[in-house]
Amino acid sequence: MLLRTAEVDTLIHPLECLREEALAAARALAGSPPMLVLSRHRMASLGLPITEEAAALSFDAVPDARALRELASSRLEGLPDDIAALPASPVAQVALRLLRRAQMLPAALALPVAPGQTNAVAEQLANGSLLAVDLEAAAALCASGPAPLLRVSDARVPLPAIGDTRFVLFRETDALHEHVAILIGERANWQEAVPVRLHSACLTGDIFGSMRCDCGAQLRRGMAAIQAQSGGILLYLAQEGRGIGLGNKLRAYQLQDQGLDTIDADQVIGYGKDERDFRTAHDMLDQLGVSSIELLTNNPAKVEALRRAGTRVVGRQAIYGQLTAHNRHYLSTKADRHGHWLHDLLNEQGEVIPARAADEDGNSDGGPSGER
Repeated sequence: MLLRTAEVDTLIHPLECLREEALAAARALAGSPPMLVLSRHRMASLGLPITEEAAALSFDAVPDARALRELASSRLEGLPDDIAALPASPVAQVALRLLRRAQMLPAALALPVAPGQTNAVAEQLANGSLLAVDLEAAAALCASGPAPLLRVSDARVPLPAIGDTRFVLFRETDALHEHVAILIGERANWQEAVPVRLHSACLTGDIFGSMRCDCGAQLRRGMAAIQAQSGGILLYLAQEGRGIGLGNKLRAYQLQDQGLDTIDADQVIGYGKDERDFRTAHDMLDQLGVSSIELLTNNPAKVEALRRAGTRVVGRQAIYGQLTAHNRHYLSTKADRHGHWLHDLLNEQGEVIPARAADEDGNSDGGPSGER
């Protein structure tokens, strides 16, 4: 990809798919040495915290593709002495935002195109081998938040133990993601404050029953809790791995197996502790004509995000998954470092609290005063 400004064209190559042949071709085409652009989260994991969005690494001798990928995503104590960290240019920062939006590894090579290479670049643009993007347009896209949603289709879907539901599919207009609203029960029977659960997709937990998390159990118990309250909505959001995507989640799993917790693992590969944007959920509810809800969640950020977006959250209900030896550390991290309301569950020594039990005695789940 070529990011264009009035002053200079910059060749951008994602680290995720970098191989030796591609590295050599990029250097030859640009006619300049590459800089490695890394996020502030990755820099912090290297013991080099920065206040800027990103940093650019320059090299006395450019490493090979494998070494560059290790600099971008492996567990390291710091940078070698022959590598300097500089503030990233606006072009480099926008490049990282594009990669994050695509849920790719947020690391890229940036190579300014030398004056003598403009004809070679123009030839590749003409034959379709290279895509040119205006920097201002790319920056505006990244600053706009989630793409607007288009309601695409819906159908009746009977589910075990739940009965008939209606699946309503929403597609982001940039076609990157699709989200599903699962309507449970008859709408005429819903409470005035509609029970709603925001559930981020988890392939490993929801479908395969992974014991590393509690997602599958939360999904099933969330639907059951909604059904028990005369119905409502479960929003199934395409936000795998707290918004980093399945590929990056599996990278983080490898780092967790080396002893890191879920937040530190995400930081090593260049992401913050939660990359989700719950404005998408508000937009789905708005299109469904729902403005007042009872939210089934243990996550205070969901309550705050929906309220900021304009959804009236009148109450909250705890919704726990299954606590196991495999996910206890993960859940403890969510409680201690994310601030999730999970301490009652963790203090039960493995005994799961029913979805409403934690709220029956004056908000004992740790939620805000006056909310269930």
